[in-house]
Amino acid sequence: MLLRHRLLPRLLLLPSTHTSTSTLLRPSRLPRRLSLSPRFSALSHLAAAETVDQSDNEGAPHEDVQVKLPLDRLFVPPGATVDAGNQEAVSARVLKGSNIVLGPYARGDAQVVNADFVKSSVRPDDCPRDGRPEFALVGRSNVGKSSLLNSLVRRKRLALTSKKPGKTQCINHFIVNDSWYLVDLPGYGYASAPQEARTNWDEFTRNYFLSRETLVSVFLLIDASIPAKKIDLDYASWLGQNKVPMTLVFTKCDKRKKKKNGGRRPEENVETFQSLIREYFEAAPPWIMTSSVTNQGRDEILLHMSQLRNYWLKH
Repeated sequence: MLLRHRLLPRLLLLPSTHTSTSTLLRPSRLPRRLSLSPRFSALSHLAAAETVDQSDNEGAPHEDVQVKLPLDRLFVPPGATVDAGNQEAVSARVLKGSNIVLGPYARGDAQVVNADFVKSSVRPDDCPRDGRPEFALVGRSNVGKSSLLNSLVRRKRLALTSKKPGKTQCINHFIVNDSWYLVDLPGYGYASAPQEARTNWDEFTRNYFLSRETLVSVFLLIDASIPAKKIDLDYASWLGQNKVPMTLVFTKCDKRKKKKNGGRRPEENVETFQSLIREYFEAAPPWIMTSSVTNQGRDEILLHMSQLRNYWLKH
């Protein structure tokens, strides 16, 4: 199978002014407002959705949260349409704990039947070259990338996890259903590794994003159990500036700290992050809340990947 040019859903691409790739992880400031294609510009009205009441106590019984969203904050995938006059129908199609509308490209191939490790690469040129579509997972060093990957494929140790940040030091490819890849990338931030090694990881990760023709979308993992971090906002803005398709994946949404001790609910941290992103992006990127402990968001992520993947393969 020949490699394809990266013909990606246009609504995922964020045009902006040129920014040097040397600022991947630590640009001095966020860019001016970025915009999506006007074809997918803001809609009005509210999408009706049930709000689930949660306990303030950490470790209390937890249900997935569905928040109320205006239609202009929903992600409408390729091939899908939204009838602003039929709020009930729109609400029924929004994936739980996300802003993602379920479209016609989400099919029965969403579930994982089998998954296997393929190879680790230290350069993008060493990655598999068979033309299969792939999704990359990236985030701060302790955000839970490997745990999420294991949750998605229902394998406890497909990707090795560690209490020590920075364990992933290569571009790791895992083949799913013998037809597409999950890619575990090195974490950024305060990984416990020499500065020289961290610089090398940053460089080949950056080159991977910019040169990988089979990359369908980057899944940027954000820790929802803590307040928004500037480094995560900077990373998201860099992906946007360089027109790299992105989905925000909020992890650790099962952690619920006591409000009397100053803790905030995960959905509150998610909303804060979204408000900061909205200052710089005209339209909201797709996002979803997850937990590798409770498997919250697992099926929703796989459905989202399915519709992006099938659109990519057709176009």
